[in-house]
Amino acid sequence: MIDWREIDTVLLDMDGTLLDLHFDSHFWLEHLPKRYVELHQLDAASQEALRARIIGEQGTLNWYSLAYWSRELGVDIVALKREVQHLIGLRSDALDFLTWLKQGHPRVILATNADRASLALKLPLTGLENYLDAIISSEDVGAAKEEQAFWFALQEREPFDSARTLFIDDNARVLESAREFGIKHLLGIKQPNSQRPEKELQEFIALDRFAQLLPDNLPGQRGER
Repeated sequence: MIDWREIDTVLLDMDGTLLDLHFDSHFWLEHLPKRYVELHQLDAASQEALRARIIGEQGTLNWYSLAYWSRELGVDIVALKREVQHLIGLRSDALDFLTWLKQGHPRVILATNADRASLALKLPLTGLENYLDAIISSEDVGAAKEEQAFWFALQEREPFDSARTLFIDDNARVLESAREFGIKHLLGIKQPNSQRPEKELQEFIALDRFAQLLPDNLPGQRGER
């Protein structure tokens, strides 16, 4: 699927790609609306209203900003996330893939829309930092990955050759943005959320397991270059 002789840089999404999206889906669509209603003593209809409001911000910096939602909703989002942090976990063979990359030549960069508060919660629980050469958050550059501004800022901060870069993300809109910028090797994720059905990515090849990318499909072994 990938000729690793053509890859110098690997850009990886976090939520839904390296980490199971179940935590985020559960938190934003179930736990937060429920706790918001409890904390503010509102009626049940307010849960649906909040879900709609959250979804309405999708793809924007606000959608990904814990500070924004804490301010808007009058709750401590980080504290509420910690109530369900046991759901934070790596996807299937993500750790095998990261270990394999660390043994090889590519520069590995986490390119995430998660803000720094989210990273501060998730990185210590997952150990991702041990496998990354750099971490760039949309908060750092003031633009979400859905926007071209993110990619220009990323390339300025962590220079990469678009023709020799692999980017993996579960979000079709983000993959389209990366393609528009000129990144050549693009892959999606079939099942970002382990608790939900696989999803279709009509314009991109989607991975079932990261082992599909490895020589002979054997984690930890690097083929001839």
